[in-house]
Amino acid sequence: MCAILIRLCTCIGLLLISFSSFAAIEVHEFDNDVDRQRYQTFIDEMRCPKCQNQNLAGTNSPIAMDLRRELELMIKDGKSDKEIVDFMVERYGEFILYRPRLSPATVLLWSAPVLLLVFGVVMLLLIVRKRRRIDVEENTGLSSVEQERLANLLNPADKEITPKSDKKSNQEKK
Repeated sequence: MCAILIRLCTCIGLLLISFSSFAAIEVHEFDNDVDRQRYQTFIDEMRCPKCQNQNLAGTNSPIAMDLRRELELMIKDGKSDKEIVDFMVERYGEFILYRPRLSPATVLLWSAPVLLLVFGVVMLLLIVRKRRRIDVEENTGLSSVEQERLANLLNPADKEITPKSDKKSNQEKK
């Protein structure tokens, strides 16, 4: 009984493995290596509209298969790269491109890294400048106002000295 059960499980396993060999494999024949390379570049750089963040080469969704077939036909028809990209963008929008083209809508997207880098450098320079100023003040020990006040306290020549006779006359008046 146990041997029959093992044979049955083995047969079912082999049957399931053989069904996976019937999976569709797309074969695209091109006349030359340049067209094959163009096709591979397009399916690597274009995004599947359904799969959100997978390229056309990395998914087997029905729309990706249709797009790969469409790309093959357009390349075989002799369309230029610009014509193919324009067609895909017109049909599916800029989303289909992993590297969107520069347009008024994408200027911020393309300029943001440069702007952030410039902002970071300016902030770094301001912080370094402020710290140097603070270090200079700490090295002198006193601010300019404090240094002036100390100089006034230490120089009695600048002060008016009241004579002792004035003090005695003030006490006598009382």
